[in-house]
Amino acid sequence: MVHIGLNAHLLARQAGYRTAGIHGYIYGLLAHLRRNTPADWRLTALVGAGSAAQFDGVTVRPARWDTEPPLRRILWEQVAQPAQLREFDLYHALAFVSPLVLPVPSIVTVYDLSFLHYPQVLSPARRLYLRLFTALSCRRARRVIAISHSTARDLNDSLGISPAKIDVAAPGYDAARYRPLPPEQVTAFRQQKGLPPRFWLFVGTLEPRKNLPMLLAAYAALPRGERLPLVIGGGKGWDYAAVFAAVERYNLSDDVTFPGFIPVEDLPLWYNSAEVFVYPSVFEGFGLPVLEAMACGTPVIVSDVSSLPEVAGSAGLRLPPDDFNAWADALRRARGDADWREAARQQGFREAARYTWDDTARQTAMSYQTALDRDLEYP
Repeated sequence: MVHIGLNAHLLARQAGYRTAGIHGYIYGLLAHLRRNTPADWRLTALVGAGSAAQFDGVTVRPARWDTEPPLRRILWEQVAQPAQLREFDLYHALAFVSPLVLPVPSIVTVYDLSFLHYPQVLSPARRLYLRLFTALSCRRARRVIAISHSTARDLNDSLGISPAKIDVAAPGYDAARYRPLPPEQVTAFRQQKGLPPRFWLFVGTLEPRKNLPMLLAAYAALPRGERLPLVIGGGKGWDYAAVFAAVERYNLSDDVTFPGFIPVEDLPLWYNSAEVFVYPSVFEGFGLPVLEAMACGTPVIVSDVSSLPEVAGSAGLRLPPDDFNAWADALRRARGDADWREAARQQGFREAARYTWDDTARQTAMSYQTALDRDLEYP
């Protein structure tokens, strides 16, 4: 009998921005892990107090502490958690950091290294914690799981982690949720939200790495008769003022709208309603909105850097993130070329089909098996 413990304290208790990203990855993995692991393995997910999470075949063990506040979670990880770990044969840190006192072999999942490349987004204390403890956790772990090949390369380039100990387990998507919806449902949603029949869509946190001022410059370069309304959906992150300043600078307030944070239950309707999804980000651990948009049948235009080329594959258009003329040309083509839109739509379905949560879980289980093989030498 093999007993594996998983630190799932970043599962959010309530809807909001934390239910995307890392929460979504952890939830998708735990929901599919049991059926992709040997029957004689025990799986125990360690979660925060008050969590109502349940997963088939996974024991969910809430802590006595409320670990939603970052400082409390860090204290739990480093002080309270180690005493619970001796019962496990393998410990999986599902978000960057394992305890300094670690009595059992470990695996750690890393989503991206934005805390190194965009440190301004974090407080100095959290930034220092992640910089020090992520590197240490990866070096001590028997396997490191990256959610994209881009993150795997970054782990090697930025932290010196050997490629020989890195596995890639990319996220999947909920195929029952993210799919083409009936036209009458989409039309009703557009009417409810006051949306035009044709518009372009971006979804993501408003922050510098999303590269929205460049997108707005490209959008403004088009004559008004050659562009569609642009909807920029997402909550305000940090240093977002430049986005609204660009709208004012280019006099786009009549053409660009900001609906704010979009709840996950509404995302499929937004993707289905849009004519094209645009994602000019310069840095992503994976770029899940691109996958979700493709699964809904929405053509995509994305940056050709970071993880985005591996997510989009040969679907849509991939452009340099700093070339606003190329983005303007792409938007012009997207508006006028119906044949391109249909070809991009069909290729998007094929590219999205490459990503499933069962594949994520199977790759994770393979990482567990490798880590449990005590005869291997670990770099």
